[in-house]
Amino acid sequence: MGKKLYVGNLAFSVDSAGLEQMFAPYGNVDSASVVTDRDSGRSRGFGFIEMSNAEEAQAAIAALNGSQQGGRALTVNEAKPREDRGGGGGGGRGGFGGGRSRY
Repeated sequence: MGKKLYVGNLAFSVDSAGLEQMFAPYGNVDSASVVTDRDSGRSRGFGFIEMSNAEEAQAAIAALNGSQQGGRALTVNEAKPREDRGGGGGGGRGGFGGGRSRY
């Protein structure tokens, strides 16, 4: 089973292909993605890597965490599971309280 890693403090010029190249020397990279801003399409400065196995992932963490890339010290660690931030929100029926009207 693959191991997902979080990569933070990326230079804004790094794209998904560049991220993959950064990790390739440490093992087989199953996927690499740099998170981009929904509106501008610009990098948000972090991304995720999925490596084939835990040993390769640990080697990449040991080698790259704290290393300088593009003038920035990378943060590389195991990705935490995504938190459920709730459903769409908003909506409602106008006014305060979001419930039924007394009238």
